[in-house]
Amino acid sequence: MRRPAPLPVDRESAREKEKPARSISRIREIEEPVDAPDTVDEAVESEQPTSARDVWRAARARRRALRSEIRRFTQRSRRRRVLWLSVVGALILLIGGSVAAAYSPLFAVQKITVVGATTLDPATVESALDAQLGTPLALVDTSKVKAALLAFPLIETYALEAKPPHDLTVRIVERTPVGVIRSDAGYTLVDAAGVVLSTTSDQPAGQPLLEITGGTDSRAFESAGLVVRSLPADVRAALTGVRASTADDVTLTLSSGLTVVWGSEDESALKGVTLARAIALNPEASTIDVTSPEVAVIG
Repeated sequence: MRRPAPLPVDRESAREKEKPARSISRIREIEEPVDAPDTVDEAVESEQPTSARDVWRAARARRRALRSEIRRFTQRSRRRRVLWLSVVGALILLIGGSVAAAYSPLFAVQKITVVGATTLDPATVESALDAQLGTPLALVDTSKVKAALLAFPLIETYALEAKPPHDLTVRIVERTPVGVIRSDAGYTLVDAAGVVLSTTSDQPAGQPLLEITGGTDSRAFESAGLVVRSLPADVRAALTGVRASTADDVTLTLSSGLTVVWGSEDESALKGVTLARAIALNPEASTIDVTSPEVAVIG
């Protein structure tokens, strides 16, 4: 049995029909790539590490970057902190070293000098303070110094002055005697405050005899003491006696025999000037009254 003969095919027509189909498939391939991820999540997932080791490395890198940033931003504050700590440490070492040296034998007392003594013998006072030799200047016992100086009634006030590394200076102010009071015990030398300085059997040279009603605790003695201390040097050197029954009737006696009616201690400086002028103008006078300092009454 014979097969039917194939129909003739129009190849050109077939080719024309295939062209649109091929073009459409190419467009589809361009618009929808086979390998591109379908969603954003799939794109992110494709960039993420695919193993635990990669995750650990990424975390370590992130920590290193964070530490680097923190270190960079805190570097200035660390430098400032180090600088302040260095300064404070240096100050502590300096102060501590100074204090330790001050209390060490390096600054021990090796020489004591007494300044201001006129009536007293400075060497005697210095010998009384020998117990402080070898003591660090910062540890000098002021109570023991005071106790040693109490043995010298002529010392009114004193001050200690440390002169590193080894010198201690004692500056004293002596009491100023105003005269002597005669009693059964002899002649007692006193200052303007009535402090007893010494007692002798004979009247000390250059010290006037005080005849004060009421003794050293009276207002008359206080006034007389202030008057004696205010006298000019030449008048004070010639003074032999002071009498007072009240604070307003102080009377002086000079070695020349001149009697000076002084009155109270008020305006004593001006009275001294008036007295010196009156003595110069009236050398033969036996009495001069300067109770009123403006006008001296000559007798």
